[in-house]
Amino acid sequence: MTSQAARLSGPPPEPGRGSFFTRLRRRNWFPYLMTVPAVIVVVAVVIYPMAYSLFVSFTPFHLLRPDTTSQFVLEDMFNNYARLARDDVFWRALWNTILFMVVTVNASVLIGFGLAMMLARMTFAMGPVRVLLMIPMMFAPVLIGFQFAWFFNATVGLVNNAFLTLGLISEPVAWLVDEPSGMISLMLASIWMTVPVVTIVLLAGRLSLSDELYDAASVDGASVYQRMRHITLPQMRPFFVIVMVLLSLDIARAYDIVRIMTDGGPAHRTELIWTYAGQLAIRGSQFGLASAMSMTGVVLGVVFTFILFRQMMALRKDMG
Repeated sequence: MTSQAARLSGPPPEPGRGSFFTRLRRRNWFPYLMTVPAVIVVVAVVIYPMAYSLFVSFTPFHLLRPDTTSQFVLEDMFNNYARLARDDVFWRALWNTILFMVVTVNASVLIGFGLAMMLARMTFAMGPVRVLLMIPMMFAPVLIGFQFAWFFNATVGLVNNAFLTLGLISEPVAWLVDEPSGMISLMLASIWMTVPVVTIVLLAGRLSLSDELYDAASVDGASVYQRMRHITLPQMRPFFVIVMVLLSLDIARAYDIVRIMTDGGPAHRTELIWTYAGQLAIRGSQFGLASAMSMTGVVLGVVFTFILFRQMMALRKDMG
């Protein structure tokens, strides 16, 4: 029986023999080989465009003069950034971007948290309500921009017609033109688009908490405010940080809504970094200056994300 098993099994394989993939597995190279397609895509789609945009930001590249792409002079490499530092429109766009991001993110989180707490206490029709919450997520930002542009239109807008009917205003208001109603209109459109995402994430975080904590707190005589302060908010802090990071990355790139509703005007009152960079690149053909502005926006987003990421790591450390 032993000799028959030996004949069936055959001689042991010689070292170095076998398929190419078998040798890769033996040398632990196979997992790294599987990451090659993903690395190629990341390099081609993310790293190379970012590196090229960074290089262009140090050149006087003008679209109508392609030869300016290679005009890289070490002494003049920061000329575009110096021009931005002297540009009043850039500083206004930078301030508008920070204000837009801070107000929109915080308002979306507050409204989403309130809705999540309400839904967590619902005992019926939670499924249909979740479906209704996801409706704004089905619309592209361009469609949302057209929708709110019609809402706040000075002549046929829904807001003006409603306010005139109720007697709240005596004449139509140019919501998208006046200041600060222009920025407020953009913020409302962005909040309407982002609140459903925040609500769903925070609702999942709230439902993940154990009801035993709340039952024990109720037995000890804790009020609703005390349970919110000492149980809900501390336990849900990681979800808040995750939501704020995602919203900050998304809202910092706001372009479609602003482009459709106000196009950064009038007189750059609603200009953001990305819309101003688009105007410089598309209308002014100043790709070098537009790339410098884009790099400034990237640095702003990275710094903001880094701060939130450090807060997330500190929360994980505190929670053990």
